[in-house]
Amino acid sequence: MARYDGPIVDAHHHLWDLGLQRHPWLTDAASGIGALGDISYMRKNYLAPDYWADAAGQNVVATVCIEALWDRKRDPVEETLWFEAAEKPGNLATRYVTYAKLDAPDAERMVERQAAFPAVAGLRETVRWHPDPKKRWTDRPLLGDPAWRQGLKLLKRHGLLLELLMNPYQAEDVAKLAFDFPDQVFVVDHCASPVDRDAEGLARWRAGLAAMAKAPNIAIKLSNYGAYDPDRSLANLKATVLPIVEAFGPSRTLFGSDYPVARRSMSFTDVCERLKDMLEPFSASEQRAIFHDNAVSYYRIDKKPNQNEVRP
Repeated sequence: MARYDGPIVDAHHHLWDLGLQRHPWLTDAASGIGALGDISYMRKNYLAPDYWADAAGQNVVATVCIEALWDRKRDPVEETLWFEAAEKPGNLATRYVTYAKLDAPDAERMVERQAAFPAVAGLRETVRWHPDPKKRWTDRPLLGDPAWRQGLKLLKRHGLLLELLMNPYQAEDVAKLAFDFPDQVFVVDHCASPVDRDAEGLARWRAGLAAMAKAPNIAIKLSNYGAYDPDRSLANLKATVLPIVEAFGPSRTLFGSDYPVARRSMSFTDVCERLKDMLEPFSASEQRAIFHDNAVSYYRIDKKPNQNEVRP
């Protein structure tokens, strides 16, 4: 098959201004996330000019900006308002995925406020629990919590999808959640995070992919696929990417750069070009689905990008 050379929708990247002091995990060393390791390379602003400098040479025609763990002690709509006010040339941040505390007493009002922004296509929840505290992002399970599940019902009412930042340990629960909420769309981030690289861990990850793929309302992102094995040979990258595409099929697999987080692993150019290499055996329509069409569909990117707009 021909190698993909068409338009790209980046379905996963972040923006932040550390001068706002709203990202304690980045600005306060004591509040960092242990599972990420050394994040010093991320401790600087990441705004539109930075994104387009990284994406130079790639045919990115639209993007989805994902919430970046805005201070959870504050109103999460603040981040959405910041997205709205930020300069976004070149169809940057065409859509947002934001946050609302679904188990909070005011969850209904919070979801309503987020959904009032036309660019908000979904919310994201961090459920990444792991037996090893160093790989854990949350201190309690949420997926079975009655209050949280009650809050989840609000999303379908407003046409919002739910993104999940998870580990393979949650895969069976995510699959069950999807079957319990068959009308709710779920998108799993970052290849379902195969952080455990021993044989048992990889088997758990592959079994989790199979379990989640049985639910037709779950899609998955190939975001930051280079993060998990320090040997980023094409063979090792394929060992992460291809099982995902085989499990979910090209129609439920989306490209996302996860920039600037993914910078530690690969340049933006390499993220795109090596994925194109790996997906070359697929048909032209399947490659386009992964790089472009699926994101347009899942995130309701219904307006054609302005090809005449000059990027910074």
